[in-house]
Amino acid sequence: MTTTTVAPHPDLPRYYDVDAGKRPFVRKIFDETAGTYDHVERLMAFGSGSWYRRQALTRAGLSSGMRVLDVAVGTGLVAREEITITGDAKLILGVDPSAGMMGEARKLLPIRFARGVAEELPVASDTFDFLSMGYALRHLSDLTPAFREFHRVLKPGGRVCVLEITRPRTRVHLAMMKAYMRFVVPAITRLTTRRADTQLLWQYYWDTIEHCVPTERILTALTEAGFEDVKHHLELGMFSEYTARKAAAATTARAADEPADGAD
Repeated sequence: MTTTTVAPHPDLPRYYDVDAGKRPFVRKIFDETAGTYDHVERLMAFGSGSWYRRQALTRAGLSSGMRVLDVAVGTGLVAREEITITGDAKLILGVDPSAGMMGEARKLLPIRFARGVAEELPVASDTFDFLSMGYALRHLSDLTPAFREFHRVLKPGGRVCVLEITRPRTRVHLAMMKAYMRFVVPAITRLTTRRADTQLLWQYYWDTIEHCVPTERILTALTEAGFEDVKHHLELGMFSEYTARKAAAATTARAADEPADGAD
């Protein structure tokens, strides 16, 4: 079977050695900026705070008592809302390749953690009711194995919710967003954190948004991974919610009123 590689965006040689791949760069830059990440995220969130994440997760079908895998947990911004919705921090497992980011999350969240990447999740198959990934799709190496892993670890009937920032469609909104995220936010972060690596992270953040594959390609990749009921919801013209469901297990049981073979 031929496997199609779906990179979330073209290589960005300004930031990393293309031959070595971007994974080492992404892990390193998030390790180094973990301590300032939440501070900067608040600067560039445009209102995409806890209320939005909570609403998006609820729209995607997360509810009390569900067992959750939060992929690319980072500092735990999405996991915090999942604790509120599920009612039990022990139901949530956060996975991330960055030890630095998980270290920050551990300071505030009593959830479980495991180090790993989306393309090779360190968990058993058919384990979780719900899988989330918040604003990290652009940092993956390949959507194809990542989405197949998402499908593998979910229980039959389980749901996935991928939150992402999407490049605005109108020229005016694109220009405004680019100016803010590519220049204003990095400049503010440099002044407030006095760290060049933090400025570099948020410049990289915008460039991955600007060059990200179109929405239709992401939906296709989810479908090709085996998901059903694949949908895209857009808030405020830039906050994307990709949702899908793993098919329920086929039942072989007969209905109570269905006669067996040979019955009258």
